[in-house]
Amino acid sequence: MSGGRPGPGGASDGKPGRNGASNGKPAPRGASDGRLGRDDLRSLFLPPHEPRELVGIEVECGLVRPDTGLATPYFGERGVLAVLEAALEQWGGERQEDTGRLTGVTLSDGGRLTLEHGGQIEYSSPPATSLAAAVDGLRATLDRLSELVGRFGLALLPGGNLPFDRLDDMAWVPMTRGAIMRAHFARLGDGGSRAGHVMAQSLSTQVTLDYLSPGDFTEKLRMQMAAAPVVSALFVNSPLQSGRSNGLLSHRCWAWLRMDPRRNGVLPPALRPDVTVDDVIDWALGIPLIHYRTPDGRYHPAPDRPFADLIDHGLDDGSPPTLTHWAGHLNQLWTNTRVRSTLELRAADGPPNPAIPAVPALWTGLTYHPESRTRAWELLGHHTLREHNAALAALPALGLDTRLGDTPVRPLAAELLRLARTGLAARVAAGLDPPHVLTYLDPLDDILTTGRTFAEQCLHRWDGDLRHDPARYVAAYRI
Repeated sequence: MSGGRPGPGGASDGKPGRNGASNGKPAPRGASDGRLGRDDLRSLFLPPHEPRELVGIEVECGLVRPDTGLATPYFGERGVLAVLEAALEQWGGERQEDTGRLTGVTLSDGGRLTLEHGGQIEYSSPPATSLAAAVDGLRATLDRLSELVGRFGLALLPGGNLPFDRLDDMAWVPMTRGAIMRAHFARLGDGGSRAGHVMAQSLSTQVTLDYLSPGDFTEKLRMQMAAAPVVSALFVNSPLQSGRSNGLLSHRCWAWLRMDPRRNGVLPPALRPDVTVDDVIDWALGIPLIHYRTPDGRYHPAPDRPFADLIDHGLDDGSPPTLTHWAGHLNQLWTNTRVRSTLELRAADGPPNPAIPAVPALWTGLTYHPESRTRAWELLGHHTLREHNAALAALPALGLDTRLGDTPVRPLAAELLRLARTGLAARVAAGLDPPHVLTYLDPLDDILTTGRTFAEQCLHRWDGDLRHDPARYVAAYRI
């Protein structure tokens, strides 16, 4: 749920209109009452001063026991804390803590290891100038992390979720914001009923890309949001939960449907052909902040009021929210593209280890090639918010048999793959990437040729050579 290159607001924990305040807009910057103004809110969406289109990759993995496939707890000789401490000691870097407990490491090269709430570990790569460099760096670090984890008798397991743990048996990482989040989702009733599965069990592979100008922002964001349900359907890869299959191809996508839908899935203004940063800001102002961090490092529950109301009337103690609160709020919005000073692509389940580069390759080819980007928007931009939500509800069970409106997803996925390959070929021709980056998309060609998603391939093996044995599963899919 975290991850991505931090923007000007700081790390992923939130350090440093239509749904607006009572008059429709926050007070202007520099108002005498000290409230955040529109320029303050926009400041966290500023693209880089020098034009650049970098690639960052985030991969979430489970730290599991090879014999049972069960996640290791935070504490203990073979726990997640011991692994993080060893990484910090041997690799160096800066500690990230929650009330004195280690929850992450910022590495010397700018990469980060951070924990999710069920003990999943996420590696966020430093931004790279090419897709190939990002993938090479990612693979080297994951191999290094796998070797370190192996010294503790554990396995590093990518994919779309933790497939063998029962939610009731999992030990939560002792992060104070986690307890606040669980209380928040519990108050939502059915709308937050699957939050525990997302927080403790989901895994994904995410990509962080740049935008260069207001017009570039519009073109990239609208295309990414229009393509998200197709990409989700193409990458379904979490068919097992608690060691069983119950007909779903993506338990991760299924769980996200009831994880406070106001703040995840479709970013509604992003489906507009003329979407702007201000549209995203107006949307975000209408959603409550979940938690905020005080200078002593502690997290606190926020008032259950839209962020715009906090600007007008303050937090519970009457103090106005700051830019740090606004940065934290943006990190508590988990739409399929999360918008800050970068665009973080979150739609895909994590694929099997050999296919991990397919996620950044698909999004880089579509996003960084203007012609492919335009053609993808022309292909998908006419679909409505209702059609997107219907597709997101159907795809956990149907995968590539999902329909977006009246259109089958499979041919849409084939066209997106063709456009992404065209985009990558253009990068190769321009000298931005080596020719082998085109092979990163080959696993997706196999899916569309055979009609079997990663999830269906997994189920075939689970019923076949893996013999419903968690140890065989881990041996087959670990890094």
